[in-house]
Amino acid sequence: MQSTLTARTDQPVKSGRKFTLRQDLTGYIFLLPWLIGFVVFTLGPILASLYLSFTNYDLMTMPEWVGIFNYNRLLTRDARFAQSMSVTFTFVVTSVPLQLIVALGIALVLNRGIRGLPWYRALFYLPSLLGGSVAIAILWRQVFGNDGLLNQILLIFGIEGQSWIGSPDTALSTLIVLRVWQFGSPMVIFLAGLKQVPQSLYEAANIDGANSVQQFFKITLPLITPIFFFNLVLQMISAFQAFTPAYIISDGTGAPADSTLFYSLYIYIQGFRYFRMGYAAAMAWIMLIVIVFFTILNFGLSRFWVFYGDED
Repeated sequence: MQSTLTARTDQPVKSGRKFTLRQDLTGYIFLLPWLIGFVVFTLGPILASLYLSFTNYDLMTMPEWVGIFNYNRLLTRDARFAQSMSVTFTFVVTSVPLQLIVALGIALVLNRGIRGLPWYRALFYLPSLLGGSVAIAILWRQVFGNDGLLNQILLIFGIEGQSWIGSPDTALSTLIVLRVWQFGSPMVIFLAGLKQVPQSLYEAANIDGANSVQQFFKITLPLITPIFFFNLVLQMISAFQAFTPAYIISDGTGAPADSTLFYSLYIYIQGFRYFRMGYAAAMAWIMLIVIVFFTILNFGLSRFWVFYGDED
């Protein structure tokens, strides 16, 4: 009698376990295509590049293990590595703040409820879609060339221009301007954040006699600091990885005088021009470490200036 009762009691438990296992199996089957893609196209190449960074590999022969030789040479004997890091840091530190300032300024204007807002939003977002393309990089080269559009405009005012992309003093500046011109993506995010600021705060500020500037610094800016932080991290990572404009404008060499030698471009040169794929893999891992470091640094510093509404 007791054994029969136990069997009846265990049966629903076993049935429930089978049902749960069937549910889990169904979920894993649906996840399987993503898992295969992740392992084959993401995790696999990451681990392969880590291994190759410790080898001498030229794409033609089998990788030869050299230990930390690539990293040692990169950090101690490669002058162009230091130059590429300097160019990249200058580009990131200059272009990202300017881009965010322009994006926020345009978002503030569009947030005033002007007519045709969707059309203006799409128009301003367009440079972000086109800015990283080869066609725009070629166009930029023509605009800032010796006989480009900018010099033609300067001639109207009696100013003789120069080849802005041919001078080491100004070549990087043209790429910074191109980066700032691609303000559409952070602008749309800023605009979404501005829509969430309660209008009651502005009404109370108007009653207290606060002007527009005071309202911006006391209400708008503190409340959108999470949005600003989000844009800062995204654009910083993207700027570190910039490649196409520098490649097109400098003919893939970093000219003139390595003034546009972005780090990503130097990785390409080492890997696909000199066929030092192991060396290029080591450079890629150095860049990953740099990006992770500055991302963590931004998150650490964010507690001093990013305001969240649920904080006391």
